Amino acid sequence: MKRVPEFKTDGEAEAFLKQDLSGLDFKQFKPMRFEVAKKEAALNMRLPAALMDAVRAKAKAKGIPYARYVRMVLEADLQQSRGMKR
Repeated sequence: MKRVPEFKTDGEAEAFLKQDLSGLDFKQFKPMRFEVAKKEAALNMRLPAALMDAVRAKAKAKGIPYARYVRMVLEADLQQSRGMKR
């Protein structure tokens, strides 16, 4: 089985992931947890039930909590309106 090499740049890692990965030794992978900075402000809003259902469904399809999905959508919109790229 093939081991995953170490990469010096994100570009190298992205290029590596575009190939067939079925020959990799996945035993070398270890679970990871990332610390996320605590949020300092809260937002409470009322949404139509249909919109909330759609938000929850989209978040579930992405495998993330719906509150995180809403935050990601807000951040992406703000970055786009500022002309910034992610």
